[in-house]
Amino acid sequence: MQHEAELLFFMEILKNSHMPCHIIRADDETAGDVYDFGLRRLIIPELNYREQFLRYCRQYRPGVLYRIRDPLLCRYYLFQLPDADLSYVLVGPYTESEITTQDIMNLMERYVLSPHFFTGKFENIFRIIPVLQDSTGLLVLLNSLGQVLWGGMKQFTLQDIYDHTFLGAEPVAMRPENKEPEDAFLSMKALEKQYESENALLSAVTRGETHTAEMLLGAFPRAHVEHRAVNTLRDLKNYAIITNTLLRKAAEYGHVHPLHIDSLSSRFARSIENANSKEDIYRLMREMARKYCLLVKNHSLQGYSPLVRNVLVRISSDLTADLSLKTQAAYLHVSASYLSTVFRKETGSSMTEYVNRKRIEYGIFLLNSTGLQIQTIAQHCGIPDLNYFSKTFKKYTGLTPSEYRRRIGTPWTESTGSRESEAEETNP
Repeated sequence: MQHEAELLFFMEILKNSHMPCHIIRADDETAGDVYDFGLRRLIIPELNYREQFLRYCRQYRPGVLYRIRDPLLCRYYLFQLPDADLSYVLVGPYTESEITTQDIMNLMERYVLSPHFFTGKFENIFRIIPVLQDSTGLLVLLNSLGQVLWGGMKQFTLQDIYDHTFLGAEPVAMRPENKEPEDAFLSMKALEKQYESENALLSAVTRGETHTAEMLLGAFPRAHVEHRAVNTLRDLKNYAIITNTLLRKAAEYGHVHPLHIDSLSSRFARSIENANSKEDIYRLMREMARKYCLLVKNHSLQGYSPLVRNVLVRISSDLTADLSLKTQAAYLHVSASYLSTVFRKETGSSMTEYVNRKRIEYGIFLLNSTGLQIQTIAQHCGIPDLNYFSKTFKKYTGLTPSEYRRRIGTPWTESTGSRESEAEETNP
């Protein structure tokens, strides 16, 4: 197959975006339910997916990118691969808005299905199907692939189709209503998909892999929110609360001290309750993935002995405290020489060097995010002597605090409020 590498790259992008994508051959006996996770089969139990696909093959032309919408509220893209023996790429299904209980009730009324036995089945399937409220990015990606496959934008066309292949089918009113094995299968697939995504997300956070976590949360909340409350916003808030709890456990598995986890978790809990829109919740979900990963990257204690862990937590929890080697050793009931040896062996630096570096990092954060006077910043960093603070700051950055502030050109004026920064989770 020509352009196999480009096609595989395209499919990997869709996979990472939670968008279903399949290469299907017209003679494939196992095409099965990949179209829609079995959605059509709920309405037509005897549906032969392969025969339906062959009908598609007869009516669809090469060199055309078909954008399909169907009466089941789903959207697809379908096109035949050039230079291949009747092989097709099917992208989807996806929906352009969240499917509500009312939408499901309307479907069941249209096809004369019993609400008692079919509501849960539809809900299980629509929990798997991703929501893509803005499909512009997907179309750009498909057009880019099309230029590679067909040799230019002028070599293929886009055609919109409304798929009504079974609208005239007889209602399923006489179908036996209770088919427990099928119910169990649909529920099982939905739960497997949800747990697979959740576990991948938690694993990424535990490792501090920000890019992976943000990617996994791209369509994650839309795909797995259960509709339990009266309004969608409350459902999303409930799911965000659950996610916040899961992520804090992931950070704990990443060997972050509860002191840091609790601070971040509490802040997100307040933000979730104060959210006023679905967009606010989606933004918070992405932010949670990023911030918990940063927490692991900057505060993980993995690989350190319990003794050094205690020292590191004490340092990061209060930079204004007396963090001298002598005081730390007395606090931990060990000799200063022993603590110094162990600390240098495990961290690669002396305790004084480590403390000063953390204090200067915090000073950089405050210079970037606040308009506090430099004297005040020095005090917050645990170095009340302004001259010593400036000297230490220059040692690590090559600039004095005043020079650094002029260099970054911060818009903050003296005594104004602070702004959020990615460095927030790298400092106490």
